[in-house]
Amino acid sequence: MSAHPTRLVLDTNIVLDLFVFDDPDTAALHAQLAQPASRWIATPAMRKELARVLAYPQISKRLSARALPAADVLAAFDQHSHTEAAAPRAPCVCKDVDDQKFIDLAVAHRAMLVSKDDQVLRMARRLMPLGVHVCRRWSAPVPAARNFAIP
Repeated sequence: MSAHPTRLVLDTNIVLDLFVFDDPDTAALHAQLAQPASRWIATPAMRKELARVLAYPQISKRLSARALPAADVLAAFDQHSHTEAAAPRAPCVCKDVDDQKFIDLAVAHRAMLVSKDDQVLRMARRLMPLGVHVCRRWSAPVPAARNFAIP
């Protein structure tokens, strides 16, 4: 087991995929969140955004169809995430101001940022030197290759 936890920042659409839509693409992420070496970090503003989005008509309709109260989704957010203070502005600025909080937190904690947002995904190369790996779908990081001498 790693001495340092895998820190994850999940954007709101990924959280919806996890807890509202049961997207099969989130199966590996579900499993990762259950690992003790995993730490999903979020801010109060991220939770507030999720609460606001859960009230959108198209999301409310989905919740109703599944007999899933919005409060249960927020409880899952609370259960699986670790609350952190809002991070200072990162040197990379996103065109979508609503996504900046995810970038700021990921940079501050050198975390993996899982997002389906095109504006965030376009920033992947600029964020990598800041210690942030951006991906659309979570998968375990590949360990660095070792050089072995061949006799």
